[in-house]
Amino acid sequence: QVRVVESGGGLVQPGGSLRLSCTASGSIFRINDMGWYRQAPGKERELVASIRTAGGSTNYADSVKGRFTIFRDNGQNTVYLQMNSLKPEDTAVYYCYAGTKLDNKYWGQGTQVTVSS
Repeated sequence: QVRVVESGGGLVQPGGSLRLSCTASGSIFRINDMGWYRQAPGKERELVASIRTAGGSTNYADSVKGRFTIFRDNGQNTVYLQMNSLKPEDTAVYYCYAGTKLDNKYWGQGTQVTVSS
């Protein structure tokens, strides 16, 4: 079993920045990748960014490329999502996940990000 705990959401003005963090614990040897999805009201959950635990290759949604950066601290089993130049359309609940090689996902509780003036 893998436990995922995230933090760092909040309210920010357009153009501002936030950093989310996510730490995995438990059977971490099973983790193949970690990342973030988000879900806005009335919309489907979408992948924002992901990072492989081995090698560190990353993947981003087109809507966040150049603004968001995902990076990891393997020693702490923690990944971070640095979000810059935030827009109102980035407002959503952000969910961290830890994925296994068998494509099982373990989810965090979600953290609200609101971009508003």
